[in-house]
Amino acid sequence: MSSDGVPGAPGVTAHRVPLRSLLFVPGSRTGWLPKAEAAGADAAILDLEDAVPEDGKTAAREAAAAAVDRAAGTPPGPMRLLVRINALDRAAGWQGADELRAVARPGLYGIVLPKVSGPEDVTTADRLLAWCEREHGLPEGHFALLPLLETARGLREAYAIGRAAARIAHLGAVAAPGGDVERAVGYRWSPEGEETRELRARVLLDARAADRPHPVAGLWADVADLAGLRRFAERNRALGYEGMAVIHPSHVPVVNEVFSPDTEELARCRRLIAAVERAQAEGAGAVRFEGRMVDEAMAATARQTLARQGLAGQSDRDALD
Repeated sequence: MSSDGVPGAPGVTAHRVPLRSLLFVPGSRTGWLPKAEAAGADAAILDLEDAVPEDGKTAAREAAAAAVDRAAGTPPGPMRLLVRINALDRAAGWQGADELRAVARPGLYGIVLPKVSGPEDVTTADRLLAWCEREHGLPEGHFALLPLLETARGLREAYAIGRAAARIAHLGAVAAPGGDVERAVGYRWSPEGEETRELRARVLLDARAADRPHPVAGLWADVADLAGLRRFAERNRALGYEGMAVIHPSHVPVVNEVFSPDTEELARCRRLIAAVERAQAEGAGAVRFEGRMVDEAMAATARQTLARQGLAGQSDRDALD
């Protein structure tokens, strides 16, 4: 597992990478983490909130903290570890704050913060995480923060929430059948979940406008319906999301595939870049490429796609000869 923190100047957030699949794991079932890693999840979220009954919260917090310590003591792997704490709510006796302090230590990638209603919730979590970073000698911005927009106000204020802390990287709309978001908004989930499309699209635009780099969506609750999951994931990717939260290991390979460019897409990116670069060398700003007009803007998008796969700077000039 990887914490993915890097040293940086004060106020600079650690480098973040896209997370295609974020698999929820009950905080009381930390023994399931190897299964999450074997499934290929880019991240596992140990859930101390809804997945744990009230009388099991303390034991789950201790188990999650121990899992974070084990992650810190082993060679970094591809799966990042997050913990969903309970809401930072004074009325609840600051249970969430105690959980945050218990798990925000080396080995943790970030905190998933539920029931976020506005930027003030993010500011509180950001300050607590900064305090934990100083306590453990970690660089500022080491811990990522993933706010869950589960209230109508939180969804409406997605932009302000995204701007509230630089450590936010994976902001998005995680809608699902039943649960907090449906209760807050009042939609009725259809077999395809399309009634939440406008909501997901608006929150995505807010996340991009707030300069949050790797937005994620979710959830698909039908464990057995992998075809439905694929369609839902493909629609999220088409909107511009870069990953999804998932609830079962069987969902991970499907989501990873959907949010990864295939061989032909990468090859087309190389060809497009080469076509534009050749046109520029000949004094032209735009060129016809495979039936469409393309220019530097399209080439920049293609370069970004390659860069995220570790293929920066590659083009396919030979394919044009």
